[in-house]
Amino acid sequence: MSQDPNKIRNIAIIAHVDHGKTTLVDGLLKQSHTFRDNQAEMSQELIMDSGDQERERGITITAKVTAVQHGDYRINIIDTPGHADFSGEVERTLNMADGCILVVDAQEGPMPQTKFVLGKALAAELKPIVIINKIDKPTSRIAEVEDELADLFLELAVHENQLHYPVYYAVARTGKAWVSPPLNAEADADLEPIFKAIIEHVPAPEIEIDKPFQMMVTALGADNFKGRYAIGRIKRGSVKPGDQVVLCKKDGSQSKAKVDKVYMSQGVSRFEAPSGVAGDIVQLTGIADAQIGETIADALQPEALPTIEVEAPTLQVYLGPNTSPFKGQEGEFNTSRQISARLQKELETNVSLRVEDDGIGFLVSGRGELHLSVLIETMRREGYEFEVGRPQVVTHEENGVTMEPLEEVVIDVPDQYAGAVQMEAGNRRAILKEQFVGSKGITKLVYTMPTRTSLGLRNTLITSTRGTVILNSLNIGYQPMGAPLQQLRNGALIAFESGLTTPYSLQTAEERGTVFVGPAEKVYAGQIIGLNKHQEDLEINVCKAKHLTNMRSSSSDGVVQLTPPVIFSLEECLNFIERDELIEVTPKSLRLRKKELDPIKRKRAKH
Repeated sequence: MSQDPNKIRNIAIIAHVDHGKTTLVDGLLKQSHTFRDNQAEMSQELIMDSGDQERERGITITAKVTAVQHGDYRINIIDTPGHADFSGEVERTLNMADGCILVVDAQEGPMPQTKFVLGKALAAELKPIVIINKIDKPTSRIAEVEDELADLFLELAVHENQLHYPVYYAVARTGKAWVSPPLNAEADADLEPIFKAIIEHVPAPEIEIDKPFQMMVTALGADNFKGRYAIGRIKRGSVKPGDQVVLCKKDGSQSKAKVDKVYMSQGVSRFEAPSGVAGDIVQLTGIADAQIGETIADALQPEALPTIEVEAPTLQVYLGPNTSPFKGQEGEFNTSRQISARLQKELETNVSLRVEDDGIGFLVSGRGELHLSVLIETMRREGYEFEVGRPQVVTHEENGVTMEPLEEVVIDVPDQYAGAVQMEAGNRRAILKEQFVGSKGITKLVYTMPTRTSLGLRNTLITSTRGTVILNSLNIGYQPMGAPLQQLRNGALIAFESGLTTPYSLQTAEERGTVFVGPAEKVYAGQIIGLNKHQEDLEINVCKAKHLTNMRSSSSDGVVQLTPPVIFSLEECLNFIERDELIEVTPKSLRLRKKELDPIKRKRAKH
């Protein structure tokens, strides 16, 4: 069916992490009768978060496009990530929308990432609709959150008319929404007010239906049956299967292609459409080498649209083939060529990633620790084996001065741990901008600090506050490069020789510090097996067995009692290592090691 462009609504859903954005999309999908009552999706949660890591981490990583039919109206919904690390995803997808729904938690209120994504949406002149979600929380503070939102819009609005926005109140988890705060959040309700708001407040797409076809590629899909799908919103004209088109590439060159099929979204699936008109979001097959940011245009009048500008990366890591003595034992793909091919494939869809050659390895730059760790974890699960260096900030020159990225860090912590947070922030040269002592014993601290000194801050604070801290950060620009930080971490315990660890020698290692390996584990010389109690590195033999003698004593022959080893996650490993250390990443293991495995060469390099 061809759709009347005036009955199309394109809307992006934006929010801070965990404010209920994807849950709201689930409710809209279910209540628009997109699925039959007996379909599995009706009982499923987070329908849109399809990736393994998205489900495990409970976050949206890639923007997804879905669509629902509400009466005569077709509503295209773009679910965007809430982390600033995935800002490339947000920037490239907002240009498909005409309006945005901002979801805000009724207890937490607007957070740094809310500010980031809303700023992007208002700059793109999207019409905002605000939903205050989770109003059933016992600690919800609707009136204060409304005031905070008003301040935020005042700060970010590009036009005066953006200061007039409708506000709705919802409990997305149970699929309920109201025009004004209800007396009882348990009362019967549905999401009909949200559907009405989208149809009334979001403008129909501005289109030129009788002009030659033109569309920017803002996302890519693929399957084994049809190959690559070029996804985007038709800017003008219309398209149908068999049309001759030209792909206008980023370098200015053009290549001819033919549209094979036109697809549209319906819920989580796609269906074949006879044609697509200006204003609708379509998925075209047959254009095999389309890249994000390129234009597909009519063959007779090929005009390119301006390309999407994505913010520059702020962090980079070295990623190269594994050079440890255990290389090739646990991974399927471990050569430099295989890793290069995988990174090139990632560049096609991951618009804010950059890859440069660096010897046999690569310098991979991204928008933050999470952005890079998601890529590393994805490659690891696909069977790749490689090594990763310490994250470094990406600097640039301005008038002969080296500039480094700067972050705003917002920390919510129980009052009794505020001192520990302030001490750690002081060590990292953070500047305190604001401090609020909120209700219910929570202190809110707002700092600005260089990205370089914020690395590893989250893990340190989680330990020192017993897991009660909430930390959010946002890149706010650049400042001249500051002095280097002193080493914040103690020295490493390093395996002296290769072999199998023994309980007897691990007992000795435990007296020296914290141990990262258990008994009967394979280790190699130069591998980091623990954290020393002192500042300097210490080599230790963890493969030494106890010598058997005829002498027996009641004290020495007891069972060895070992403390369970500390097992780091990938993010914790990235935060732990120093400049002269690497992480060995394989599908089965994460090992920490020194770059130089030979102890003599290592000592020479230090002096």
